[in-house]
Amino acid sequence: MTRSTPIIIDTDPGIDDAMAILYALADPAVDLIGLTTIFGNVPEATATRNTLALLELAGADIPVAAGAAMPLVQTPHPHPDFVHGVEGFGDALLDPPMRRPDARPAYQFIIDAVTDRPGEITLVPVGPLTNLALALQAAPEIAQQVARVVIMGGAVRHKGNVNAYAEANIWQDPHAAAAVFAAEWPMTLVGLDVTERVICTAADLAPMMETSPRCGAFLTKAAEFYFGFHQETEGIDGCHLHDPSAIIAALDPAPFEQISAPLSVTLEGAEAGMTREATRGPPIDLCLGVDAERVLGRFRRQLASGRLP
Repeated sequence: MTRSTPIIIDTDPGIDDAMAILYALADPAVDLIGLTTIFGNVPEATATRNTLALLELAGADIPVAAGAAMPLVQTPHPHPDFVHGVEGFGDALLDPPMRRPDARPAYQFIIDAVTDRPGEITLVPVGPLTNLALALQAAPEIAQQVARVVIMGGAVRHKGNVNAYAEANIWQDPHAAAAVFAAEWPMTLVGLDVTERVICTAADLAPMMETSPRCGAFLTKAAEFYFGFHQETEGIDGCHLHDPSAIIAALDPAPFEQISAPLSVTLEGAEAGMTREATRGPPIDLCLGVDAERVLGRFRRQLASGRLP
């Protein structure tokens, strides 16, 4: 039997974050040992509440550590409530969580987990990279102790999704992204170059309603809002599968075509948050192509597996 991959998801839920978290809970190849939260799609306090509430919906007793509430340097951008709704899950509501977050800040939770299990843990940030930058700042040695960092973010040879230049997660804190990309740790970037090619539709979520009715009803309701945004802005009958694609890449890189190159980040001005191949810096595995049906098929199968309530 294949050993599961120990993963920490750094997240700002967010509807596709919810898709990624529920996918991770459903896939037996994932050993989800913790989640850390970050501002981005919603304020940090809302991200923490949403993460705890989602885990309780799924019956998963996994630690959650609250993280950064603002970028390292720049003034925070507004939260995109037109994409994910004011509360983060569109028109789907969850009961307030009973549990409280871990007492440690997210960056310390990451440091402790990585140093306790050197060489084992994969970090999968699917929001702004502030928590990872703070962890590096406090304990730079973790760069030699992680198994891998798999980032949902960036647009290397693709247009941005907040403007022509930048992808949202990098745009929210480009200074943090620059620090993370400069670190000497094994790193994969799963950006818009591939995630915008993987389209999830209502039909992909439908089987979950029968096999996991509680989580299926929630995710179907939340996704309606997200689908509506994509229909209005891009004419897509579904949504881009951003965050789940990063989880899948952390488990199986085979569906992704990659090159290895350093990455630069524009820090200021109209092009702030733009990511492009560079000539200096640590090499990063940049995903530029994808077998979209293979990624979507895995996502669909695991959500329909009946492993969630």
